[in-house]
Amino acid sequence: MLESLAGLAEGFIGLFNKGGEVFIGLMTGILPTLIVLITAVNALIKIIGEEKVHRVAKAASKNFITRYTVFPVLAVFFLTNPMCYSFGKFLEERYKPAFYDAAVSFVHPITGLFPHANAGELFVYMGIAQGIEQLGLPLGQLAVRYFLVGVIVIFIRGIVTERITAIMMKQKTLKESNQPSA
Repeated sequence: MLESLAGLAEGFIGLFNKGGEVFIGLMTGILPTLIVLITAVNALIKIIGEEKVHRVAKAASKNFITRYTVFPVLAVFFLTNPMCYSFGKFLEERYKPAFYDAAVSFVHPITGLFPHANAGELFVYMGIAQGIEQLGLPLGQLAVRYFLVGVIVIFIRGIVTERITAIMMKQKTLKESNQPSA
């Protein structure tokens, strides 16, 4: 009985030790990279000029096709997950939810061709890739198809979310206009 209690106590503290190891891994891995990336991107925006960056972002997002294909792909490719969502700050308020939906939906499909974009979730792609390899099929085709299907999916999700957002914003405006003034 005493051995069981000792084993339970060791397992309990072992859980926290493992959590500490993961935390230290984050502190020495992704967090410094993310902080440096955020600093570099903000510095680059300041050097280029926020007005110019806004103009480029507005041009890239003016057309609904590029807004939910090119714009999120560039964000995920260059800024990686999770920094890519910050590209949304350059969009009009009504497009932000749809951009986020498109970007968050693309952080997995990009990993086959560009693993740097979402290295933390590479295990998902690698699990699929392992099965494909066991079947004797080429991985290059999988990566390209995964990428292309991802672009199609983010386009559809972007459009659908944009429409839902427009409906909800219209309902909110109507509700606010029907409220009696104080």
